[in-house]
Amino acid sequence: MSALGAMQMPPDFKYLDVYQKGKPTHDRYDSFSVKHPSMDPGRRAKIFAPFDALRGFHFAIMTKEVRYVDKPELSREEERELNRRLTLLRKLTHNSRAARQNLVSVTVFYFRVCDDAQNEAYGTRGQVQTLSGICRWVDWDVTQTLRVGEKDVPLGSILRIDGADGVFSAPSDKDAPCDD
Repeated sequence: MSALGAMQMPPDFKYLDVYQKGKPTHDRYDSFSVKHPSMDPGRRAKIFAPFDALRGFHFAIMTKEVRYVDKPELSREEERELNRRLTLLRKLTHNSRAARQNLVSVTVFYFRVCDDAQNEAYGTRGQVQTLSGICRWVDWDVTQTLRVGEKDVPLGSILRIDGADGVFSAPSDKDAPCDD
């Protein structure tokens, strides 16, 4: 009996003759080497690249680590200030010419509800996200969205809007809404 590693090889081993021949050697120009040239090391490395047996499993685990919170409630003062800023933005971007002329740079803080159906927070909890850019328009009538850059944010999910260059300066007495 021959030994293959630490394991003994049985005498009726089917490939005993192949094992005894050893590793094949080839000349550089024999028929086998011409038909099957050796692979360059750069391409050979692809063979040993990591293999993800459970495709998407790592991503699914990562999504479970995301922390979701309840939607923050705005006070009456915060709602009033948000409405004032939206009204001002609407006046500054009432048409495309005004939007191009004014180029109002804003940062919008909004609440985005979890849209992962596999997560327990689906549809109920979410995350506060930030979006910065040039405000293109405020549409209260049709889509009820605020467009910043190329992204639309639903008006009902906006928590706060900050502006650059003092565009949202404190209101004067004549601009203050009267509560009757």
